Amino acid sequence: MNPAVADSGAMLRPTRPWLLAAPGAIPPDLVPVADRLGLSPRLLGLLVARGCTRPQDLESFLGDPLAALHDPVLLPDAAPFAARIASAREHGERVMVYGDFDADGLSALAVMVLALRAYGVEVEPYAPSRFTDGHGLSNAAVDVAAASGCAVIVTVDCGTSSADEIALAASRGIDVLVTDHHHVPARPPGAAALVNPHRADSVYPDPRLTGAGVAFKVAQLLLDDGPGGPRAWIDLADLATIGTISDVAPLLGENRAIVRLGLEQFRRGPRPGLAALLDAAGLAPARVDADAIGYTIAPRLNAAGRIGEVTLAARLLLATDAREAVQLAAQLEEANRTRRDLTTTALAEARDAVGDPGDAPAVVVAGPWPIGLIGLVAGRLAEQHRRPAVVFSTDGEPWRGSARSPGGGLDLARAFAACERHFVRFGGHAEAAGADLLPGRLEAFRADFLALAASAPAVSAEPELRIDLAVPVSDVDYELHRDLARLEPVGPGNPAPQVAVTGATVTRVRPVSNGHVQLTVSKGREVLDVIAFGRGDLAQSVAPGDRLDIVARIGSRTFGGYESLQLELIDAATAVAPAPLDATPPGRRTAGAAAGTDAA
Repeated sequence: MNPAVADSGAMLRPTRPWLLAAPGAIPPDLVPVADRLGLSPRLLGLLVARGCTRPQDLESFLGDPLAALHDPVLLPDAAPFAARIASAREHGERVMVYGDFDADGLSALAVMVLALRAYGVEVEPYAPSRFTDGHGLSNAAVDVAAASGCAVIVTVDCGTSSADEIALAASRGIDVLVTDHHHVPARPPGAAALVNPHRADSVYPDPRLTGAGVAFKVAQLLLDDGPGGPRAWIDLADLATIGTISDVAPLLGENRAIVRLGLEQFRRGPRPGLAALLDAAGLAPARVDADAIGYTIAPRLNAAGRIGEVTLAARLLLATDAREAVQLAAQLEEANRTRRDLTTTALAEARDAVGDPGDAPAVVVAGPWPIGLIGLVAGRLAEQHRRPAVVFSTDGEPWRGSARSPGGGLDLARAFAACERHFVRFGGHAEAAGADLLPGRLEAFRADFLALAASAPAVSAEPELRIDLAVPVSDVDYELHRDLARLEPVGPGNPAPQVAVTGATVTRVRPVSNGHVQLTVSKGREVLDVIAFGRGDLAQSVAPGDRLDIVARIGSRTFGGYESLQLELIDAATAVAPAPLDATPPGRRTAGAAAGTDAA
């Protein structure tokens, strides 16, 4: 036992409340499906607790991902979109595909360009600049389309709020077909087709698609009956996967199906541009998962748009020559290093500008930071202060703003719509939005936005730690690891399972670099490794002989050619007999619960 603990009676307490998911009754009609899918009772119970309560839920989650895809004909304006593209092919008309400058928009651009080329249409890609084109379809792009003889513009991941630009295109004799997933304003744009599952009249079964997801469904619409058959659009799932993960879409339903298909393609053999990008980042295709895309691939694609080199990323995704792809990936790697350095400086300055926000319901700040970085800065501020954050760049006119939410509470798309009188233009969705501010409107916008934030549900400053499963340390084995691995891919809406491992006796405590700590705990005659990132405090508060309940993600690592299980610690508390966590009624476990009581 840790002498300090023994002498003082102190206990290691959780850093935030623990909430163990209540076990639900298993609906009888799930049992045959679960048996056919090879689900253990433990995994079935976990999935039921996560909302898979119907046979079709299990089928969608774990069955054939192709069977989980919906008929693209159900998308709003699918018929007029397909008819106009068919006409363009018949008459040899050129089509511009207008993207966006983030990873979702860039991957959507690549999906649509490749789909239209496979369909037999002459395509001109246009990757917009964050600095000169801004959000949405730009007048400059309309000018380029007219000058290059394009009869059609297809927008991806944008266009729903571009009414003026679409009208300009119509005046030049150009039809605009919008494919998008952002908030639809009360007065939709006058596009020849508006393919957006968030339209009020939409009957599409799953509106959670990203811009790349909508583009993928349009590819299915166009190519399913073509010469290449379904493979022609299924092979675009890797690109759609990048957009789905980078835009933090829930990995459920159709999004999950797209990502399962895309990850399989990554591992089977990535296209030249993605292969070069993975190689430059030092990541083997076989190890690509949702985290690798979210933390390795997407930031590099985003970096190009953030520092004004967006065409680099677009060319890389569309590259067919391996040598060219390697050169582009090297340039993108350098752009990402530059982005990291600039972000560090901008974030430090923005934090100084915010200071202590006190009890303000949101953070609104402006400064001369690069336009391409304000979204990142807003995200960090929202995470740090647990409230919505809006960051404006004063580097140019109009001031451009980006907003992020820590999740829940204020819907940013609706809030910006309510603040429309302050903007030149705006757009976004619930947890991320952007706008161009009219001159002199910062304080008026701030007042309106703070009032909206104050009336929204508060975001908890101490979010509960939700636990999917509690098991004694003796039950942590490869069978459990395989069970939990079937939840992959994990992410928003389907988080990595968090397991409370109870009654673990510490045998070793070792500080490692950067404030991390490595523990070893006994499991009968065997031991388990535990890595505690950012928990340097455990080196002083835990000692060999201590018994802990540990909330962790269960993974594996390979070292020296040997694979072993590893617990990635999320939180820990002193285990007190005779009431370990798995013996208490489901409910919130707080510091008091560490002593064997439940807090409501």
